[in-house]
Amino acid sequence: MKLTFWGVRGSIPTPGKHTVRYGGNTPCLELRMDDERLIIFDAGTGIRNFGDYLINNGESVNAYLLISHPHWDHIQGFPFFKPAFIPGNELTIVSTDRAEKSLNEIISEQMNRIYFPVQLHDLKAKINFIPIKEEGQLKIYDAIVKMIFVNHPGFTLGYRLEYKGKSLVYISDNEPFDRAATESLTNFEQKVKEKFLASSGDPNQRIFDFCRNADVLIHDTTYTPEEYIDRVGWGHSDYLFTLRVAAEAQVKRLYLFHHDQNHSDDKIDEILKKCKKEIKSRGYKFECEAAIENTTITI
Repeated sequence: MKLTFWGVRGSIPTPGKHTVRYGGNTPCLELRMDDERLIIFDAGTGIRNFGDYLINNGESVNAYLLISHPHWDHIQGFPFFKPAFIPGNELTIVSTDRAEKSLNEIISEQMNRIYFPVQLHDLKAKINFIPIKEEGQLKIYDAIVKMIFVNHPGFTLGYRLEYKGKSLVYISDNEPFDRAATESLTNFEQKVKEKFLASSGDPNQRIFDFCRNADVLIHDTTYTPEEYIDRVGWGHSDYLFTLRVAAEAQVKRLYLFHHDQNHSDDKIDEILKKCKKEIKSRGYKFECEAAIENTTITI
């Protein structure tokens, strides 16, 4: 499999001279199976450039789009994905829905004519929806995709894809779960809280187990430990927790992801340097890099 990062930034796009090397687009990943069949993770602003790339290559599109959750930075690029405007293309969107809104409604609302000039029903490609209400798994092509609710406001999914003996875990937004802190947090879903609280030990063990032995783990690394102190309950991790997830799960490769909008390229360099120092001092065995827009890795 080959994985290309089209957007690696969190929360809001950050164009400018200070984000040139790592990139300023919000989350989008392209995964190509060995037979070139396509799975897309998230539809942040990175999906616009990806769509342009597909159009310029003259490629027809029949793909699955796995959305972690419908916060703006994970869906805001979808209305600008040109392949969705072309007859004969087909997209199957997988994500969580809500009791009060279907997945179709969630995606179409950002294209309401109040906010956007083209509505979802105007798209010429065939758009299918697979709403996720519970943790479980799907068979996509010849791969098995497993889903878990992670610790982020709303029903937010982490994905694990297993294919021909290889495994990829994508957890874009996730916060370390703390039993004491959760009592005062009102923006997290009670159903998700209960899944973490069901553990008799470390409630984060369910995340460690989900990531177990992954060949590649892409995990939320929005904050430094110092920044996280003032951001408990915002739904994101600091780099020490991300390293712990990778170590506890015994993954092979870790990619720091969802870079904070206020972190320059130099700041991300500094964080990566500190991570590699921690890995060495703690005797961790996995490789670690920061995700970079427009780079491709082989799994």
